[in-house]
Amino acid sequence: QGKLVESGGGLVQAGGSLRLSCAASGRTFSGNAMGWFRQAPGKEREVVAAINWSGGDTFRAASVTGRFTISRDNAKNMMFLQMTRLKPEDTAVYYCAAREASDIEIRVAKYEYWGQGTQVTVSS
Repeated sequence: QGKLVESGGGLVQAGGSLRLSCAASGRTFSGNAMGWFRQAPGKEREVVAAINWSGGDTFRAASVTGRFTISRDNAKNMMFLQMTRLKPEDTAVYYCAAREASDIEIRVAKYEYWGQGTQVTVSS
């Protein structure tokens, strides 16, 4: 069984930056696609960014393009989300996820492994 643990969330002012990390344990996810999702109060969970097994194929939601960057370090079994120029509407719980397949995927239901989430709050 694999486990994912997010870190790096917190409170930041609008325009600021945060770097989220996702550490995997229990098994290697180096051959698996992964993604970052977020869920704001009263809203459905949505994809923020996704990455294939090698890091050679990435996706970013339109709302974060140009501001967020997803990356991974397979040697360390970790994934990252660099967030810049944060906006109040980025406030949400951010989740790390992994799926058994290696190809990139943006649908929530296609991910089998989830972290517990980390809160990101952007003040105006």
